[in-house]
Amino acid sequence: MTLDPLAIITAFGLIFLAELPDKTMFASLAMGTRMRPLYVWFGTSTAFIVHVAIAVGAGSLLSLLPTMAVKLVSAALFAFGAFVLLRGGDDDDEDGAAKTVSGFWPVYTTAFMAVFISEWGDLTQITTANLAATNGWLPTAIGSALALMSVSALALLVGRFIAQRVPLKTVQRIGALCMAGLAIWTLIEAFTV
Repeated sequence: MTLDPLAIITAFGLIFLAELPDKTMFASLAMGTRMRPLYVWFGTSTAFIVHVAIAVGAGSLLSLLPTMAVKLVSAALFAFGAFVLLRGGDDDDEDGAAKTVSGFWPVYTTAFMAVFISEWGDLTQITTANLAATNGWLPTAIGSALALMSVSALALLVGRFIAQRVPLKTVQRIGALCMAGLAIWTLIEAFTV
């Protein structure tokens, strides 16, 4: 087994571009406006690494998963995220300070589960499995994991930038609308696949 740099770059480029418009990128952005971004990143990154390992190690398992069940659970999690953001948007602070969910384990677990469940059968997971079959498992795993973690970091940085310049209630309402939209999008995917 060789560690082919071209295979790493190929995996990174393909997965990075495929993940940019993906719903988990927008979910990371929304979570980063309400929760500590570093904790969210640890959760999303761990979920991505698990998915890369699964895709690389057993890409054929994707075809065995019940797509509709995965999509329905994913839609429910996005809807729950919208509810949490809207509920948080109703808090009135006397000094207007932004409240952030700050405990490591609650944030980590929320981010991990949101990404872990919604990524099943995703384009990036399928692409990773295909790349592993043709380019080798190790360079594909490295390139794919780095790409997914980079997109999550980018989304969290953008989320933090927005949160510092736009009132929290506005950000939460927009985030809730995005999460609700993702829930609807995922439900449509569940019934049209």
